[in-house]
Amino acid sequence: MADDDLSALRATAHPLRLRMLSLVTATSMSAAEVARELGITHANASYHLRVLLKAGTIVVEGEEQIRGGRAKRYRHRWQDSPLDGAHVGEDERRQFLTAVLAEAERRYAHRRETERATLSDAELWVPREVWNAASEHLRAAADLVHDAALPPRTDDAVRISLTTIGFEMDEGEEKE
Repeated sequence: MADDDLSALRATAHPLRLRMLSLVTATSMSAAEVARELGITHANASYHLRVLLKAGTIVVEGEEQIRGGRAKRYRHRWQDSPLDGAHVGEDERRQFLTAVLAEAERRYAHRRETERATLSDAELWVPREVWNAASEHLRAAADLVHDAALPPRTDDAVRISLTTIGFEMDEGEEKE
């Protein structure tokens, strides 16, 4: 695995940084805007954004003049993410999965009861062509919502959570 991919995975293995990535997918935001949206200090937002920037998971999309200083505007480019398809060691994989699951649990606590909610879990044996099609549908769903993401609190937009985890399993016995 490339060091860049490993750095990106480690940087995102933090629930707050995962939330930040979601925020700056829809629009570029300054550290102050991220801080206000997440209810954290500006210094905390700046620190975590710098970690994500250094790891290559976000980019500086521009700068603006604010009160005599310059504020960077950060953006997560979903299609260019070094996390996509990253292959890492077991420790990094566990850290990332733990952060993703913790974030999914936090989001689930804020769910709105609607008929559109979907929750599925399965460990199955399926024909390869079914798995290939399912993988393509999962990727298409992720691309669809990321590409259509709007800035927080946009009129007529709904806040959603979409976490996709799909992978082939080995055929051996269970690992402890």
